[in-house]
Amino acid sequence: MAVKRYRPTTPTLRATVRPTFEEITTTTPEKSLLRPIKKNAGRNNRGCITVRHQGGGVRRKYRLIDFKRTKDGIPAVVKTIEYDPNRSAYIALLQYADGEKRYILAPLGLTVGTTLLSGADAEIKAGNAMPMENMPVGTVIHNIEMQPGSGAKMARSAGESARLIAKENGYATLKLPSGEMRNVSIKCRATIGQIGNVDHELVKWGKAGNTRYRGIRPTVRGSVMNPNDHPHGGGESKAPIGLPGPKTPWGKPALGKKTRNKRKPSSRMILKRVN
Repeated sequence: MAVKRYRPTTPTLRATVRPTFEEITTTTPEKSLLRPIKKNAGRNNRGCITVRHQGGGVRRKYRLIDFKRTKDGIPAVVKTIEYDPNRSAYIALLQYADGEKRYILAPLGLTVGTTLLSGADAEIKAGNAMPMENMPVGTVIHNIEMQPGSGAKMARSAGESARLIAKENGYATLKLPSGEMRNVSIKCRATIGQIGNVDHELVKWGKAGNTRYRGIRPTVRGSVMNPNDHPHGGGESKAPIGLPGPKTPWGKPALGKKTRNKRKPSSRMILKRVN
């Protein structure tokens, strides 16, 4: 993928960096794999805002993605590479030999007409999926399960990949994109290769309107609010927050406070944390 910049004929275009969508082969999604998305603008069943800064956005349909890759031994041909408005990665439409169609996350270098396979006997090739016990150490992978059969949970966004570091005592040791080292069951499945659209991190939306198209509403700084609206509010002119550390609007510590549950069962699988 490449990105394009524009002549600065307007303030918006001066800051805009957009993808070229060179890999995209069609703009018409497979209708049988579309589902409606109900908007709630960050509100719960009582109409109360539980997630701030959400609302609006353009209409879109959800694309059903095959995160499990359980059709073993049946070859599938890549029919299209498509844009998915719900994620940063591109998706690929597979048509299996039995006629079924499924979407997968498109790995880097995948082209239309390529034949993919899943299962223990699959070749070590970008886009093929298999249990990690059948992969050689050092393989670059994505779309990784945390529990066998649960569907992929890790390394699913544009440009991401993990590396299989070791296999021992029924566990596979992975180095994740964050730098974290983690053990998962060797029976868990993953897909070979790196996810495509690697230049996604270079994209700049350029104007506030582009964030509104994505359903993101404006964020107001706490320091410009009143004291009854935010712990950082109040004071004459510009003022510091006046606290030992920053807080959320509800008085909870923010920006550095660890929020992960210490009793989370999967914590014992982490060998090396990032922070």
